[in-house]
Amino acid sequence: MTRDLSRLFRPKSIAVIGGGAWCRLVIEQCQKMGFGGTIWPVHPKAEEVAGLPAFKDVDSLPEAPDAAFVGVNRFATIDVVRALSARGAGGAVCFASGFLEAAAEDAEGADLQAQLLEAAGDMPFLGPNCYGFINYLDGALLWPDQHGGQRAETGVALVTQSSNIAINLTMQKRGLPLAYVVTAGNQAQSGIAAIGEALLEDDRVTALGLHIEGFGDLRAFEALAARARALGKPIIALKVGKSAEARAATVSHTASLAGGDAGAGALLSRFGIPRLDDLPSFLETLKLLHVTGRLPSNRIATISCSGGEASLAADTAHARWVAFPPLNDRQKTDLRAALGPMVALANPLDYHTYIWRDTEAMTNAFAAMMDPQLAMTMLIADFPRGDRCDASDWECTIAAMIAARERTGANAGFIATLPELMPEEVAARLMEAGVVPFSGLTEAISACEAASLCLPEPPEPLLLPTATVEPDLIPEAEAKRQLSAYGLQVPHSKRAISATNARAVAVDLGFPVVLKGEGVAHKTEAGAVVLNLTSGQAVSDAAHDMSARSFLIEEMVTGAVAELLIGVVKDPAHGFVMTLAAGGTLTEVLQDSASVLLPASEADLETALNSLRVSRLLNGYRGAAAANREALMAAIRAVEAYVLENALGLEEIEINPLLCTPTDAVAADALMRRKY
Repeated sequence: MTRDLSRLFRPKSIAVIGGGAWCRLVIEQCQKMGFGGTIWPVHPKAEEVAGLPAFKDVDSLPEAPDAAFVGVNRFATIDVVRALSARGAGGAVCFASGFLEAAAEDAEGADLQAQLLEAAGDMPFLGPNCYGFINYLDGALLWPDQHGGQRAETGVALVTQSSNIAINLTMQKRGLPLAYVVTAGNQAQSGIAAIGEALLEDDRVTALGLHIEGFGDLRAFEALAARARALGKPIIALKVGKSAEARAATVSHTASLAGGDAGAGALLSRFGIPRLDDLPSFLETLKLLHVTGRLPSNRIATISCSGGEASLAADTAHARWVAFPPLNDRQKTDLRAALGPMVALANPLDYHTYIWRDTEAMTNAFAAMMDPQLAMTMLIADFPRGDRCDASDWECTIAAMIAARERTGANAGFIATLPELMPEEVAARLMEAGVVPFSGLTEAISACEAASLCLPEPPEPLLLPTATVEPDLIPEAEAKRQLSAYGLQVPHSKRAISATNARAVAVDLGFPVVLKGEGVAHKTEAGAVVLNLTSGQAVSDAAHDMSARSFLIEEMVTGAVAELLIGVVKDPAHGFVMTLAAGGTLTEVLQDSASVLLPASEADLETALNSLRVSRLLNGYRGAAAANREALMAAIRAVEAYVLENALGLEEIEINPLLCTPTDAVAADALMRRKY
């Protein structure tokens, strides 16, 4: 059910219910920020709260409030929410803790949360265990603590599951205008995606930043991404959970490559939501998006008056998805005219200090560097600390960069390599002029990379995860039989029930053959696979050496130019994750993998394959034959087709290796875990 959060987030009237210090703070913060609406304290005994006359209960209010801060204990919260819903309130913030998030310590928590949801009915609420939100556009703060923000006419919206991180983000001194800061609490009703979608509907919001611990309702995130696309507003995310300790252990190589974090990354990529790794880069990317929106490409330039800074810029960008294109003839001609013959022209550019303090010459040089081939041109200049030094000599750089941006209309940035050397007042001035003030060189490069990522075509609906089961390990021969029915190519094979029988079966099949012991997940590590056996005696000897009761004898596939892994793991949080990786014995050595969610588009699969280091072998390395790309894609699609039609009860599939030859792609081994 989609609930309208507009009254809650943009209220004309606010009820503050409770008598704790946090309730007084909510009122004081609204007054301090100049909230123009009505504030109604609600307290059963007090005559006034924070200088305002108090009402005895919700029913005594003059009318239904647009928003209510519920600052009472968890038991009373349920009654208050029920009363607000009955009055037709626009929404509530439930501050109290002790609901589902405390279920492990308190058996009442889950039941209380169910009661809270029933009491709210159709009325939206945030939380419980929630700090609330700050609307800096209208000065409406259902926020029980201090914060570091100020009123804004436009800005970015932030949604986080952590109240402490929310407070910290409001304290930034980077010149980033904040429109909303919202905490989601334990998301009993309103999740991050629904909150984000409601905030994007405000015309004054330019971009959305999400701090995500877990996704929850995947369909809601699909709706959020679709609405953001329709509105032309970018979303970025900081998703936690990359540590190895957070991955669930399973028996396959695939799970070690595509744990929960791989699923999270694939989900964000599917929605076109860039993922940042740290809060500073997260904020700098939002700053860039607020000023320019998405960048049209990843082609950038930097300008500095130091060769050291030029080299540092180039090295910082190394291995990132950004490019420093060489200067074109127009740039060279105009730069030579502005800088004279003593400066070596290149990108990144060291313009030396010959023109320092000559604002007109600096403007000409900076404008000459700016070009339609570039998505962003950035000047590097760190300001001296204001408490011990005089920064007036840097005024020329500010004026010249602003003038160059006005002259060309290009996307322009100003980088302090050390974040603390971008004064907040300078950042605000540059933002006002449409120049992005980057606090930190690494953060600036990260922001350009994230902002230039292409928005993918609208994806198909996700294959949602099914209920988790205790799966059985399906015999390899049966797994291959099932997958081959969907088009997967497998070797000719026969089963043998004893070592003696294995010899006869091998003779009947024809040499060379591969001998496998059945019932083993990782055959190579367990010594349960022997390749290229060329005689019955060799088969018999190998079978006697294995601790297996039955065997699978297969034709030996030769001529592979590369070995690939195709794996699918059901990730309970994100859906069915398909991983493509270097296969065979090198899978865990190389850790060369890419993941997508199913169903996958052709572009998703091509991008994943091309990102692998082993793709050079697939494409024909140093004159060697290339793999049959059509056969390879057919193998991938065969596995996908099986998953799409047989998801219920399926936990994972792994093809490793898929032998990629110039003519075919054959599944030499197949692992399947599922419940029927």
